[in-house]
Amino acid sequence: MSYCTLEDLKSAIPEDELVQLTDDVNTGDIDTYVVSRAIADADAEIDSYCGSRYTMPFSPVPVIIRKLSVDMAVYNLFTRRSVLKIPEDRQKRYDNAIRFLKDVARELISLGADAPAEPADGSPQATRTKDDRIFTLGKKSDGSAGTLDNY
Repeated sequence: MSYCTLEDLKSAIPEDELVQLTDDVNTGDIDTYVVSRAIADADAEIDSYCGSRYTMPFSPVPVIIRKLSVDMAVYNLFTRRSVLKIPEDRQKRYDNAIRFLKDVARELISLGADAPAEPADGSPQATRTKDDRIFTLGKKSDGSAGTLDNY
């Protein structure tokens, strides 16, 4: 399942521009194979960043992932045409998408409320909160359990 569709791309850029970016044989129509390839490449790039945190492919697709897929697919279509200069706003959207995905991969940001829940496999989970700590180092021992000062 693709994260965006041809209709999503049509709402992002004018249809005549899509024709110009995809029509390699001058038929005057949008080449749906080229569009599908650009979307698949964008989705693969999204999966490569998000795969460490989420089960891929997304189902349902979070709204932000659809938006990123559109921006990245449009960028991919522009990169096919070496004679066309990539518009600055399209380059910026692509760069922002990559920056966002890197932050998702580093767990600095979340995909939001509509992000799929991470699968619970029933295995023990590590926590990193201070309240969960059992042992401490470098504090005076008051004889209570939980310190390693006497070892």
